Amino acid sequence: MPYRLEITLKPELFDAEGEGVRQKAANYFGIELDRVRTIYVVTIDANLTTGQLQTIQSEIFTNPVTQISSYSPLEVEFDWTIWVGYRPGVRDNPGSTAMEAVEDILGRALGSNGAIYTSKRYCLKGKSVTMADTDKIAGELLANDIIQQWKIFAAEAWDPAEGIGIIIPKVVLDHTPTVTTIPVESDASLEAVSDERGLALNPADIPTIRAYFLDRNVQAQRKAVGLSDPTDIELEYISQARSDHCNHNTFQGLFRYRDLATGETDMADNLFKTCIEAPTLTLKKKKPWVVSVLWDNAGVGKFNDDHYYVITGETHNSPSNMEAYGGAITGIVGVYRDPLGTGKGSKLVMGGYGYCVGPRDYAGDLMPRLHPRRLLDGIIEGVRDGGNKSGIPTTFGQVLFHPGYMGKCLVFVTAVGIMPARIDGKPAYQKRTAPGELVIMCGGRVGKDGIHGVTASSETFSEHTPAGHVQIGDPYTQKKMHDFLLEARDGGLIRFITDNGGGGLSSSVGESARFSGGCEIQLDKVPLKYEGLDQWEIWVSESQERMTVAVLPEDLDRFMELSRLHAVESTVIGEYTDSGKLHISYNGETCAYIDIDLLTSGFPQWEFDAHWHPPEMRGLYEPILQEPTDYRKLLLDLLSRPNICSTEWISRQYDHEVQGTSVIKPLVGAGRDVNSDAAVIRPVLESEKGLAFAQALLPAYSAIDAYHMTACTIDEALRRLIAVGGDPEHIGGIDNFCWPSVQYHPQNNPDGRFKAAQLVRACRALRDICLAYEIPLLSGKDSMYVDGHLPGRYGETHKVSALETLQFSTTGVIEDVNKCVTMDSKMPGDLVYILGITRDELGGSEYYEHLGYLGLNVPRVLADDFAPLYRAFSHAVEKELVASAHGIYRGGLGVHLAMKAMGGNLGLQADLALVPADRVDRSDVLLFSESAGRLIVTVAPTNRENFENIFKDLTCACIGSVTATSNLNIKGLDNSILVDVAVDDLKAAWKKPFGDLV
Repeated sequence: MPYRLEITLKPELFDAEGEGVRQKAANYFGIELDRVRTIYVVTIDANLTTGQLQTIQSEIFTNPVTQISSYSPLEVEFDWTIWVGYRPGVRDNPGSTAMEAVEDILGRALGSNGAIYTSKRYCLKGKSVTMADTDKIAGELLANDIIQQWKIFAAEAWDPAEGIGIIIPKVVLDHTPTVTTIPVESDASLEAVSDERGLALNPADIPTIRAYFLDRNVQAQRKAVGLSDPTDIELEYISQARSDHCNHNTFQGLFRYRDLATGETDMADNLFKTCIEAPTLTLKKKKPWVVSVLWDNAGVGKFNDDHYYVITGETHNSPSNMEAYGGAITGIVGVYRDPLGTGKGSKLVMGGYGYCVGPRDYAGDLMPRLHPRRLLDGIIEGVRDGGNKSGIPTTFGQVLFHPGYMGKCLVFVTAVGIMPARIDGKPAYQKRTAPGELVIMCGGRVGKDGIHGVTASSETFSEHTPAGHVQIGDPYTQKKMHDFLLEARDGGLIRFITDNGGGGLSSSVGESARFSGGCEIQLDKVPLKYEGLDQWEIWVSESQERMTVAVLPEDLDRFMELSRLHAVESTVIGEYTDSGKLHISYNGETCAYIDIDLLTSGFPQWEFDAHWHPPEMRGLYEPILQEPTDYRKLLLDLLSRPNICSTEWISRQYDHEVQGTSVIKPLVGAGRDVNSDAAVIRPVLESEKGLAFAQALLPAYSAIDAYHMTACTIDEALRRLIAVGGDPEHIGGIDNFCWPSVQYHPQNNPDGRFKAAQLVRACRALRDICLAYEIPLLSGKDSMYVDGHLPGRYGETHKVSALETLQFSTTGVIEDVNKCVTMDSKMPGDLVYILGITRDELGGSEYYEHLGYLGLNVPRVLADDFAPLYRAFSHAVEKELVASAHGIYRGGLGVHLAMKAMGGNLGLQADLALVPADRVDRSDVLLFSESAGRLIVTVAPTNRENFENIFKDLTCACIGSVTATSNLNIKGLDNSILVDVAVDDLKAAWKKPFGDLV
């Protein structure tokens, strides 16, 4: 018999969640509510006695100090009440946790049919609120119809005895699992099947797939196991493995590159091999600290003699675009599984993020599924819960607004782990499967959620994108699995481990079986969330919190005992073999039989035309501007721009102190409210060594040239690490590309050839700059098809493509965290230095964008000039001569002088005539140029001589000093005072745009 328990705060207590809804209704929609109260609803579908119901009510669900509860509808006054709950099959994390708690306290299982579901009821008071208002609040603020359902009740229609009723979102599939064979008599028929099933097969791959299944030898082998035509599970497997998301076909493609200005042509054959793999392997030979790259779930670097660090990056764009919270939490907990599945497994120690969305206050005609404001709120909350509830510190991140991300948002997530250097005397980063080892699936169960995730990510987003690829990650389940697997690792029980991410079992088993040379899988043994899934759905589902582990048969009992101890479900689903075949059965019947090496050979290389139009050919130019006269207002306005202003409201939601390892925190300074250049942690608390981490995003420069966008992004990420004390000789990179579609089509993608050329140029910049700075690429990711189709006000649709975007992350070991440097100015009287040269490079700048221009002179990286400067600065930090340091990033020198002043809550005076410059004769160019390779450094007067001696032959100039006046004072080239503004006024302008969200 089902029961419904309602819980709410005592009437006299402040309801923070309800007040948040009230404020958002007013701010987002102009709907004025007097009050909102929140009621939590727990629906228990189990046979329990009255005593048991009372026990769980008082012992689990109700805090007697702050809450009241009842199995009857609570009498909370309202004009309208909205009930919101999950749809059937959507992961209900609180419900799953409640189930465990109830079973623990009652000392018995609730049975195979027992379940607990959670939902909420919002009680709205507001006399002028209409049904239409309430529906808007429900559908556009409280719920997303992809994963949630809702009901609205008016006060006059409310039955106080019945309430919302008993709502049980249980999945019931009246379906017998069936394997379907699919004839492949022609390319056209297979392409039609691909379209019908959402396989996203590339037309160039279809002849190869058909040729394999029509091969006489293959047909004879298949006949021996009872198969003829390919089965649905086989085609689904191939489509997952051949998706651009999994196989990186674009980056491994052949680009016919042509410069339309010069007529020169050349072939860019396999950007991954030439621009990522080759330079990284070259640098690996020179960098003994590089341990493992390019083959595992994440890259591995040496932390000290006893530990390695592990790092990788991911994106979760398409799912987040559909369901922001679910997509983002799945993204962050998913990337956490990558270090856990690297080598024999690593402990998670740090996470990072980057969000690219449309303008938060967008009020135009385009109608995205989720308004950028709501989208960003959901993304922030998803990553927050994924990190905070996993006990993993989120230490660094960025957010960027641009209309191009209206079509598809970008959600970058990064994970860092630490592993022992050796396990059982063997290197911990090494692993492989062998015949006879058992295939074990650990963690969550399999459902329909997440099906076609990677194929959906390999297509342009539109109104036809299937919602089935949206999942909701469960950090609680994953945390238990994380702790269990690390203990199993330390016990020597794991031979191989990898995560069930994109493609689910099809990916994790298919890839791991290549080491042994084959496998046999019994799909009927895979634990399911509910019955009725077809075999192909079990195989490709991306249901979360799962790992695939290889264990020796003699270690199985110990492994399973440990699994039970941690309350983690682990199941033997097959065995690794050396048969050369992926052999899948269900209830003893073969449903897939494919050569294990099919997907690593024989498929054609994707091909692209790439036409480069230099900026001048596209009509770009430098605007004709007279120098401003009101620099004070200009600076305050620039500080208030959305891509410069404070995003403290995001950082404050993320726990960076969990695990107790933080050295340099996300927010630093006298008020602990100004962004740090980078984060530093001590992942091994017994050591004074640190691990520094930073990221950079500069897609605005792509509008001019993606080569220079990439170069500047890498340079900024490097500078951020160096600014806190990173060693330029030990810095690894993670490249994470997000690109609009590059395949030319005259109607659907007429600028595809240009975007392809941008990708070629970006990859060549990646190669050039990483080789110049000697930054090996420890890991990386590419996410193509960052395009969307949005309806307009007349029912028409608009294609919206994102800027060509690269997030570049850097990480490096700091020998002594006690020598780390933060960005905030420290003491009045300290001298202010500028390292590096300012040039007339305002193209793509915040200054130009603020005035409505793009420009032409995009910043350029002169790595041969910058590298000696960075090494000298690192030497000055090592000698403890630097009081503070901060890079000059978006907004230029004026903005970042203000940042330093705000960080220290101290004044600062600077003379632009002393700033090192190359052919710059205007103060606005000096203040707002975004030239790369520059740092602002403060130095105590007693260290002046030693500091300047280090930079004797390099570009370094003292331009002023830190003052106690609490004013930023900047003198122009003509010796006049351009800016004289109180630090409090600077900070007020900087915090104003999003200050009410903190």
